[in-house]
Order: sequence, then C-alpha cells, then structure tokens
Amino acid sequence: MAQQPMLSIKGLQVAYGGIQAVKNVDMDVYEGELVTLIGSNGAGKTTTLKAITGMIPAKAGEIYYRGKSIKGTPSWDLLAQGLVMVPEGRGVFARMTIVENLQMGAYIREDKAGIEADIEKMFAIFPRLKERASQLAGTMSGGEQQMLAMARALMSQPKLLIMDEPTMGLSPVMTEVIFNVIKQVSSEGTTIILVEQNAKLALKAADRGYVMGSGNIIMNGKAADMLDDPQVQSAYLGE
Repeated sequence: MAQQPMLSIKGLQVAYGGIQAVKNVDMDVYEGELVTLIGSNGAGKTTTLKAITGMIPAKAGEIYYRGKSIKGTPSWDLLAQGLVMVPEGRGVFARMTIVENLQMGAYIREDKAGIEADIEKMFAIFPRLKERASQLAGTMSGGEQQMLAMARALMSQPKLLIMDEPTMGLSPVMTEVIFNVIKQVSSEGTTIILVEQNAKLALKAADRGYVMGSGNIIMNGKAADMLDDPQVQSAYLGE
C-alpha cells in the first residue's frame, strides 16, 4: 500500500445556511482500496462526498487528492484528474439512448477507438445495457439506470470512483448485481469510496470503513473487524 494516501481529508467542515452538516471529518483513502462510509440518514455522508467533488464549498479543513489540495477546485477539473462521482439518484440523461449516455461519460476523451472498446467492455459488464443499447435512458427501470450511471462514470476512466447510495430503492436481486460490479471494478484496481445504506453489504465488500454520526467520524477501521463489532452491529447492521 502506498505511503501517501490518494485522498486525504483533514478537519473538513461544511455548513448549509447556518446548519453545520459536517463538523469534523478526517479520512484517508489509499490507492487500490475500497473504503465505505456508513452512518444513519442525516449523518453528513452525502455532504462530505459533495465537498470532496467540489459540488459544495468546504467551510474549513483541507482536501488533498494525489498530494495536492483540491479544495475549491471545480467538479469538471476534478473529472479531468480522474476523480469521478456516481451521484445519489443516478442522474442519467433521460432523453438520450444508452449508447449516447456512455459516450457522454467519455466526453473528456479523444481516443475514439478506446472509447468504442470501452463501450463494448461496459456491455460485457452490464449485458442488460447491451440488450437496450438504443433505448432512451428515461424509459429504463431504476436498477437499469443505476447500471448505466455506473457504466457512464467508468467511461471516463476514473482513478478514484465515488458512489453515493448505488442500491437505494433497488430490489435485492438488483442490489446483488450492483455489488458484484462494484467488487469487480475494485478488483481491477480502481480506488473506490462507497456510501451505502446497506451497511452489511458495504462492509463485506470494503477493505476499510468509516462510521459517520452527526457530522463527525465516530469510528474507523478494517471492514472485517467492524462487521464483528457489537456497537456497529446494533446501530447499523440490525443485529
């Protein structure tokens, strides 16, 4: 494991209209890791992700990506640096076809042959998308749209992929499909930060975990250890 984290967050604070949503977050993610951030609704998880990706400003603290401060860097600049997010709620381009959505994911790239090859790779990972290649994204089910949102993000060739609630509202079968892909992408070397309501599945897939409560990190450690932690079990795993 590299000594320098790929992403390092120090003392992050974020406020919305006078409400302190994130009070104090310290977090490190190393290259090749799958790190999950779990916690109850309103704990500040999505706000933390939005601050990392430049969608909302940080009130205080620092965010370093690959050794450089990215605090205040616009989202589109971060995309070019390989920091990519699959947002909560999927956000596919509803009036575009699946192929057009995938092409949009690669809009910062100019290697046409590579883009075509990656579209075929996405179709291999998500056969359901291949079956519906010319269908409008807005007419697909929630699970299919989630597949498309993930595939579109992967088309940009991310170095760090951030996913916010990828299985929200999905059936158990579709949830399993999505997690299998997350594990596959991780095994191929992409660094991943995962925010996920299903804490048990997230911890089973992850290398390390952070628990967030009321805007603070209240626990962190190896994911396997956290699965066995009575405190985590009672609060987040329903055991």
